[in-house]
Amino acid sequence: MASLPVTLSEDVLNQPVRTQFEAFLNEHRLALSDCLDGITEEQARRSLVPSRTTLLGLVKHATFVEKVWFDEAITCRSRTEIGIAATPDESFVLDDGDTIATVREAYRQACDNSRAATAPLGLDDLLHGNRRGPLPLRWVYLHMLRELAQHCGHADILREQLLANNVTSAQA
Repeated sequence: MASLPVTLSEDVLNQPVRTQFEAFLNEHRLALSDCLDGITEEQARRSLVPSRTTLLGLVKHATFVEKVWFDEAITCRSRTEIGIAATPDESFVLDDGDTIATVREAYRQACDNSRAATAPLGLDDLLHGNRRGPLPLRWVYLHMLRELAQHCGHADILREQLLANNVTSAQA
């Protein structure tokens, strides 16, 4: 995801909290996109758990999450108007046209749009388009950090399983 800023969380230790939030968000966004590095299309789609969670599905879901929290919540547009799945579970469903390249590009664009949508806002500005009611941008940033961290952990485990399966297959 070349368009993500390269500022690391360690570089913003003494910066304003907003700069810190955005550095952490961008690190997690990049880590999630990078989970697809060196993985084949088949591996990216391979289901290793009973749920719909796959590496490619995680990145597709993260695109949905970006649009829910930084489009729907800010613009108050419906998910139908935005063109995203109605539910989080549906956002993991892969279409035949979903590839590593197309899903990564959609995610990159969603992240770029999220940064643009939040740029004019303050951390205490209220976002009115969420079912919970008005939420400050600060809360949304924290929620997104939690969400991305959780999915990065899922991706790490799935990658480990996929790569271990490749080693085991190669040794057989």
